[in-house]
Amino acid sequence: QSTIIMFDLDRWREIFQSINKNRLRSVMSGFTVAFAILLFTLLFGVASGLGNFFKSAFADDAQNMMFVRVWKTTKPYKGLQTGRAIQLKNTDYNYVTDEYEDKIQYQSARIYKNFSIKYKNKASTFNVRAVHPDHQFLEKTIMDEGRYLNERDIREKSKVIVIGRLVKNDLFGEKLALGKRVNVNGSSFLIIGIFSDEGGDNEERMAYIPVSTAQMMYGNNDYISQINLGYNPNLSTDAAIAFGKKVERDMRKKLNIHPDDQSALSVRNMAEANKFVSILMFALYLIIGFIGSGTLIAGIIGISNIMIFVIKERTKEFGIRKALGATPGSIIGMVVQESVLITTLAGYFGLMLGTYILSAIGNSLEEKYFIKDPTVSPGIVIGATVILILSGLIAGYVPAKRAARIKPIEALRAD
Repeated sequence: QSTIIMFDLDRWREIFQSINKNRLRSVMSGFTVAFAILLFTLLFGVASGLGNFFKSAFADDAQNMMFVRVWKTTKPYKGLQTGRAIQLKNTDYNYVTDEYEDKIQYQSARIYKNFSIKYKNKASTFNVRAVHPDHQFLEKTIMDEGRYLNERDIREKSKVIVIGRLVKNDLFGEKLALGKRVNVNGSSFLIIGIFSDEGGDNEERMAYIPVSTAQMMYGNNDYISQINLGYNPNLSTDAAIAFGKKVERDMRKKLNIHPDDQSALSVRNMAEANKFVSILMFALYLIIGFIGSGTLIAGIIGISNIMIFVIKERTKEFGIRKALGATPGSIIGMVVQESVLITTLAGYFGLMLGTYILSAIGNSLEEKYFIKDPTVSPGIVIGATVILILSGLIAGYVPAKRAARIKPIEALRAD
């Protein structure tokens, strides 16, 4: 029976005639709903954009990454003077490997170099990093051609190099680069791979060589600049933060650094950044959820007030309908269908307008307001629209039911 009512053409004809006859109140009802959904969409789009910005800041690094870095001491410790330069070595790298094996997924040393890379008559200076094979996963390096460094390259101190996409473009243009040899600071290196990186142009304008090769050729030492770790992804955020603090304490003890000397050694832990972003986004969504709920409630109240006024205005009409044999159910159904129709169309319009505004201004918000690709989850907006539709149903049902109970003679006498 409800299906027949929903597709009763006469009923829908009456509803559209009623909407056309009362354009102002229909527009007012629709505006209340559309504005509520529009504001709701914009608020959650902005929150999503802020979240995207924070995520993009770490886009080119693994989310479980830790950096162990050293500089000069600023505090005396165990008879050692201030200003002592701390130097990480292979023994420190091996210590980390042995000490925390069960809590590490990936590990790589890193040595920073700026070398001239030359191919035939083209040459330029690039940032060259000497690393271990796991660095590919820590840096989220995307191999476009060839392969990355492997353990054999480290063991044999091979003169091989993996170059970024823009290094390849600068030196080779559109020509084939894989398998060619380039001159790196006076030594011949074989190009074994070409990579791209989501971190942008700076990341793609660098090259990677084996850490053992750099130590042998450029200093003949066992020095490394920093140690990069990827902690076990099965660790909880708090456990990962605790692990990072333990690594920092142990490394300070091993390198004879004062426990409070933050300048001499630091461990940058992505787990801490992830936790901060999670807390920040939770708080932001909580605030926006509160504001958005207020907006929806205001929309619900607006719909209810308008429907009460509309039904009061149509009391005489309902009396005539009842006098002609209309049942209370048919009167209620007509009002509810009209209310739901207006709410649905207006809600969809508000959603489309909000989505269009976000797409139109989205790219201009990142530089000044740290909002990147502001979008809103369809589920959230659909949920909000369903709430408003249900509210429209209730807003139409309650006063319509009350009006349908009035006797025809009383309805006809109503002012």
